[in-house]
Amino acid sequence: MRKEVRWERMFPDELEAAFNECPAVYFTYGLCEPHGPQNTVGLDALKAHAIACRAAHTHGGIVAPPDYWHIHEHGMYANWAHRNVGEARSWLTAMPAWQHFKNVCYHARAADALGFHAAIFLTGHYGPNWQDLKTLLSLIQPHFAMRLYGLPDFEANTPGFDRQGNGADHAGRVETSLLWALEPECVDMSRMPAADAEGPHFAMGSNAPDSDRRIGERMVNDEVKWLGEKMKELLVDYAELDISERCPVTFQEVEQIWTETVSPALKTFETMKNPNESPPEDSQWFRQCELPELP
Repeated sequence: MRKEVRWERMFPDELEAAFNECPAVYFTYGLCEPHGPQNTVGLDALKAHAIACRAAHTHGGIVAPPDYWHIHEHGMYANWAHRNVGEARSWLTAMPAWQHFKNVCYHARAADALGFHAAIFLTGHYGPNWQDLKTLLSLIQPHFAMRLYGLPDFEANTPGFDRQGNGADHAGRVETSLLWALEPECVDMSRMPAADAEGPHFAMGSNAPDSDRRIGERMVNDEVKWLGEKMKELLVDYAELDISERCPVTFQEVEQIWTETVSPALKTFETMKNPNESPPEDSQWFRQCELPELP
C-alpha cells in the first residue's frame, strides 16, 4: 500500500489522512555547497530531508518540500570558504541570513494557517545558522499556536549536545556516512583524493576516508528515534494549550512580527556578525564578507 510523506508528492486525500493521524510537519533546510569530491553538492538538504522522511514514515507527520537556499558567502562563512574551498567554482545556492530567516517565518505561517499542531525545522547546514534558527523560533513562537522547534540534524545524534556544535563535521566521516546511508547514489568514495594530494579538497573533512555506510545507518536510526520523541513532546505541549479560538497569522502580520520583533534582534544573530578578519581582496570571498547595515 502506498504511503507517501512528502507533501509535494501527496494527493489531497492522502494529506488529509496523514494530518488527521498526526498533525505535525517537518521543514528541512540546506544548500548546494562543496562537500568534498566524494559527495554531491546538495548534501545538506538531501540529508535533512531524507532523515525527516524516515521520521515521518516511522512516527507520522508530513514533510514539506526541502529548501535548498541557505546562508553562505558572508560573515564567518566567507572566511571559512576562503580557507576550505579556495578559489574553485563553489556551486553555492546561497542567500543572505536575513532573507533566509524571513522565509522561515513564512514557512511557519503557512503551516500554522493549515492547522498543524507542531513543526520541526531541521537544518543540515552547519555553522552558526542553527543557533540563530533557535533564536528566531523563540522570538516568533508567542505569535503562533503551533509548537515550533529548530535544530541541526546532529543535535538528534549527539549525546550531551551543546550549543558549540561539538559532534558535527563537514564532509567528513559523519556527514559522508550519513549521506551514504540515506542517498547512496550521491556518495562516490572512488573520488576521494590521494592521501598526499594537496588541498583544499572542496571543504572535505580530514577523516572522510573513515566513512562507513553502516555507521551512517546507525546514526540515521538514532536521529529518527530522537525526532519522533521530540515531535510527540511538541504535540503534547499543543494539546495542553488553552486555545479557545484559533486565528491564523496573515501575511501582513508576519511583516509586522518581522519589523517589530525579529529585525531589532538581528544584530545579535551569529550569522549577522562581521568577522574580525576578512579574506584577502583578491579572493572571490572578499566582496560579500562584510554585511550591510540593516534598519
